[in-house]
Amino acid sequence: MRSATMTLVIETMWQWAVALDVVVWLAAGVVVGRYQARRPLEALTKPGPFTRLTKWELAGAPFRTWAKVDSWKDRLPDAGTWFGGLSKKRLPKGGEGGWQRFAAESLRAERTHWAMFAVLPFFVLWNPPAIFVANVVFAVAANVPCMIIARHNRARVMRLAQRTRRLA
Repeated sequence: MRSATMTLVIETMWQWAVALDVVVWLAAGVVVGRYQARRPLEALTKPGPFTRLTKWELAGAPFRTWAKVDSWKDRLPDAGTWFGGLSKKRLPKGGEGGWQRFAAESLRAERTHWAMFAVLPFFVLWNPPAIFVANVVFAVAANVPCMIIARHNRARVMRLAQRTRRLA
């Protein structure tokens, strides 16, 4: 009798852990997204150590050849407008800040997705190891593609801006 009760408790514990995981991921997404959206554009002019584009990224189209980003990037949602930001589905017009604004918003998107990884250590507090690993896999699957798109877009806009300056 005691082992049946213990089995029932263990079986329902992982279900509560998964339910808590969903709530925490959603809450973290709202908090991080809202925080990033409220940051002024001036804070988005200089990338940090994780968001700095490499020469490899700026030189050509590594995300096009390596990740085939053009074939899938339009299928992912763009939450940039949820908290008053700018959609990255198209280049903004000159009155909206043009290419600089687009690059800044792409940096904002990348920082948002990097920040989501900061939530992961909390999941170890209530999850058994297998479910914690599942959360790590989820974090990678949910954020890395968006980071690739943001880096690809920013590198592409920066290359266009450099070419235009050379032609002017």
